Amino acid sequence: MNELIKDADKRMKKSTDVLKTEFHGLRTGRASTILVEDIKVDYYGTITPIKQLAQISVPEATQIAIQPWDISVVPNIEKAIRNSDLGAQPQTDGNVIRINLPPLTEERRKEMVKKAGKMAEQARIAIRNIRHEIMKDIDNLKKEGGISEDEIKKLKDELQKTTDKHIKQIDELLKKKEEEILTV
Repeated sequence: MNELIKDADKRMKKSTDVLKTEFHGLRTGRASTILVEDIKVDYYGTITPIKQLAQISVPEATQIAIQPWDISVVPNIEKAIRNSDLGAQPQTDGNVIRINLPPLTEERRKEMVKKAGKMAEQARIAIRNIRHEIMKDIDNLKKEGGISEDEIKKLKDELQKTTDKHIKQIDELLKKKEEEILTV
């Protein structure tokens, strides 16, 4: 029976981990390689993340440098960056693409906070859906018999505690990300 709770916890943790990864891609006031490494580029007909095509570095607090291993892909990387929601224009300097990140405006910061809130809500929904599925499994155990009412109640309580734990983690992640975004 406890396997149901372990399975729920494992699946809920995955949802929380996905949110953490999504939050890394949200721009705060500082440059980070994470902002561009997963931007998809058309590389000879194959959609490939920048991190597989180039070395990415942060030479300054507000600048990202991308040095492709294949120089012929520079225009494609520039185009992918322009089409992304990064909000910055790439500049090519020989074989190096530089992205100077302008300071975030108050309006842009508020947009980012809203976006973070939406991401967090999607993660909460995923966790509630997992809880709902496991509740159905527990109810099926009840119908099949062989398990006492007390054990059913204990399983449901345990599932709710696990759900609450993960929702709390999401709320903490959101709060931390909002502070990062809003701190000038």
